[in-house]
Amino acid sequence: MSAATIVRITEPGPAADEATPSRVLAGAPRTKTRNYYADPGEHFYAGIWESTPGKWHVEYSEHEFVHLLSGRVVLTDSEGRAERFGPGDVFVIPAGYRGTWETLETVRKLYAIYQA
Repeated sequence: MSAATIVRITEPGPAADEATPSRVLAGAPRTKTRNYYADPGEHFYAGIWESTPGKWHVEYSEHEFVHLLSGRVVLTDSEGRAERFGPGDVFVIPAGYRGTWETLETVRKLYAIYQA
């Protein structure tokens, strides 16, 4: 068994997975995910995520810690409550959150996700 080692989240990093979010409601968003770490049981992940402008429906089965590095987003829950976030903002999206994610300006975030 090898010793655990520190994982740095720096550029350049692992190759980016590019995608289009499912259930797009507006725009033509494109995302890039650079996953720097996944635990052996694949319950915890950390990395950098980017998105171009657009809006889509979200349903979180995971808990996500977010630190926005750049860009602006609006998260609106299923009851219509909107939260705006910009560069430097830090927040947690809990499992069970449903609503929309809208990227207003191209966004880049650090994420840490726990999936039970």
